[in-house]
Amino acid sequence: MAKPDQELERYRALMTVPDRFDEGFSFTSFIGVLFVALVMVPGALYMDLLAGAGIGPAAQWVTVILFIEVAKRANAKLKRAQIFILFYLAGTIVASQGQGLIFNQFLVRSEAALSFGLAGQFPEWLAPSDPAAYETRSFLQWAWAPAIGLMLFRMFFSRLDNMILGYGLFRVASDVERLPFPLAPIGAQGIMALADDLDGGSGAAGAWRWRVFAIGGALGLVFGLVYLGIPTLTGALLGKTMSVFPIPFTDWTGYTQGVLPAVATGMCFDLGQFIIGMVMPYWAMIGSALGLVVTFCLNPILYHAGILRTWTPGDSTVVTMFKNNIDFYFSLGIGLSVAIAVIGLMSVLSLRRRARLAHEQLAPVPKERGDMPNWLIIGCYLVSTLVYILVSGWLIDWHPGVMVVLLFFGFLYTPIVSYVTARLEGIAGQVVEIPFIREMALILSGYSGVKVWFIPIPQANYGGQTVFYRQAELTGTRFTSIWKAELFLFPVIVIATIGFSSFIWSLAEVPSSVYPFAQQMWELNAKNACLVYSSTSGEFSDFQQALNGPVVAIGTVAGMLLFGGLSWVGAPVTLAYGLIRGIGQAMPHTIIPNLVGALIGKYYFERKLGLKWREYVPVLSAGFFCGGGLITMFCIGLVFLSKSSNPLPY
Repeated sequence: MAKPDQELERYRALMTVPDRFDEGFSFTSFIGVLFVALVMVPGALYMDLLAGAGIGPAAQWVTVILFIEVAKRANAKLKRAQIFILFYLAGTIVASQGQGLIFNQFLVRSEAALSFGLAGQFPEWLAPSDPAAYETRSFLQWAWAPAIGLMLFRMFFSRLDNMILGYGLFRVASDVERLPFPLAPIGAQGIMALADDLDGGSGAAGAWRWRVFAIGGALGLVFGLVYLGIPTLTGALLGKTMSVFPIPFTDWTGYTQGVLPAVATGMCFDLGQFIIGMVMPYWAMIGSALGLVVTFCLNPILYHAGILRTWTPGDSTVVTMFKNNIDFYFSLGIGLSVAIAVIGLMSVLSLRRRARLAHEQLAPVPKERGDMPNWLIIGCYLVSTLVYILVSGWLIDWHPGVMVVLLFFGFLYTPIVSYVTARLEGIAGQVVEIPFIREMALILSGYSGVKVWFIPIPQANYGGQTVFYRQAELTGTRFTSIWKAELFLFPVIVIATIGFSSFIWSLAEVPSSVYPFAQQMWELNAKNACLVYSSTSGEFSDFQQALNGPVVAIGTVAGMLLFGGLSWVGAPVTLAYGLIRGIGQAMPHTIIPNLVGALIGKYYFERKLGLKWREYVPVLSAGFFCGGGLITMFCIGLVFLSKSSNPLPY
């Protein structure tokens, strides 16, 4: 048997399953849902457009801390399970507020759609074709009803499948195979810190957790004011965004092009990326940095060899990334991802002995956890998959090739890849995906047109949800409270998504100078999307040029050799995944601060504090994002107040 990965073993030992499980959903949780919907959702949408980061973790911690403080003053007590449910509800509501409708209104009118010859071909259930639907910048009109209806359909059934099938996979990976889920304690440690504080910080554990959380919160408050608060307030109150640090990054590509042609360079000054580098496994960050170095060396060679042929001096980071993607990295990324998928499948078949050892080490699960019968899990998935297939078939007039694709994804691909991911999450905290399988399947279906790209295909990977259930288990939360919360959550998500998306759009055109991230990155996102959509347009497309079979094969072989070589020398498993991330033309702007954070955490704090640092840093991270969220939400509140008020007539 291979020697256990020491880094992952340390993560496994961070927490153990408690002996008692409590109900987490209550009237307090329902009030928390309303609070997040009314206060956090518009802030999350706004910051996503402004900085591309959102406030997901921040919204969770702000909500939980607010309710804890209220409970203290009311001489009430919140259990760990109640804190976990509040944390989950806040994160779910904010995460559900993706760009969605706002991005779609831009996509159908974008320069990318015009340049790829797709303008006017998008279906009404993506975005209206009538120009009048965009004049008032509001989604609250009948022209947007088909798009909103399909969005609600996706939201409901994706949440149902994620909850039910994710739970079923957790039962298999945790209860049957007894896998340890090494990275789950990272998300649960912050909950423990807040629960300890609610108990008065009793004991050494409560004292250090709350102290570290408070330090992180102070750092987040200061940095959040400088990094996001100032541009938020100046953009709204002065009409021109002023930043201390560039958002989302500073672009150095024009300065380095003489030495590093066809290489995107720059730096992200978000301290949150530095903190993330400390939290994530050290060797994953080292691998990403090594992969970035390989890219820096490889791109000039490929440019002079005529492979990166479309790059020209003066191109920005966004343009450089897009052109390199078409010329080489689109196909290489597919190959590298195929290698990861193959390695994941092999891991599932070869790690049975380790799973048996884990089975011997973990204690039995208490009966009061709140489980559901197996027949209900299977029945819910079968019904939802059939509904997906019927709705999608109706939208594309029952095209036979596409119907075969829908059946393949619904009853073969999704269950298999979800199970493989669940096992890998349980063993090594990794996710497996087969890249561009949806794109390949739709191209091979023989369908002509772009409508097929927007149907609700039953393709997903629910294996990652197993980590969430493991976190609920570690905090002593009954699973029934999660499902009760979902029943109250969905209508709130629906109203918040439509209402606040419309409100944000009404404030200013998106993208525009008011939203720096959207203005800088959305065109790249639209180009990458239209590149794929053009593959079924019936004519030659840039997608055909970007998809290069030999390069895909090179990427697959290189990835397999890389994994095999690192495994042979006994390198940590996370090093290989990080290396693949860096080689796959990842944005260098975030990898560099990730690396700096990892190095300082490893060679300063870990040497100074010992292995206890691994327990400190998740709590520090939670506090940092909480502090940043507090100051960000305060600034956004001022912005919305100024935007929604009307000047007096005298």
